[in-house]
Amino acid sequence: MTIKKATVSDLELIVPLFDAYRVFYKQGSEPTAAREFLKERFLRNETVIFIALENEEPVGFTQLYTTFSSVSLQPSYILNDLYVSPNHRKKGVGEALLNQAKSHCQENGFKGLALETAIDNPAQKLYERLDWKNDTDYIHYFWRNSKA
Repeated sequence: MTIKKATVSDLELIVPLFDAYRVFYKQGSEPTAAREFLKERFLRNETVIFIALENEEPVGFTQLYTTFSSVSLQPSYILNDLYVSPNHRKKGVGEALLNQAKSHCQENGFKGLALETAIDNPAQKLYERLDWKNDTDYIHYFWRNSKA
């Protein structure tokens, strides 16, 4: 397995995984919209995507977005998406993608990586094994725009 940093030229490798990820989270399959969304993120330099390949076949990806802390005066990444094809789970793909994201964060001198996940997501065990800490210092709130 190899992990590579994706570019806009890798869209056709990423789109099926990204679409499957969205379907996993109860969204409709929309490969055309997914392609346009990802293409826009690349063209605006708003994303870092790592893709896992096994024998040139895409088997997983993770997507990072940059954010900033006014308190610490540092950038950090939001690990927004992590997905591994069902037939490649339990093979170390997710771990390799998470470790690549951590290395990228360190190489760029960012403060760290944040992620949120469902309370019942079994991947929590993986996160904790890889030294991710459950943030108990802060409460996470979200305001939903009813007009969007």
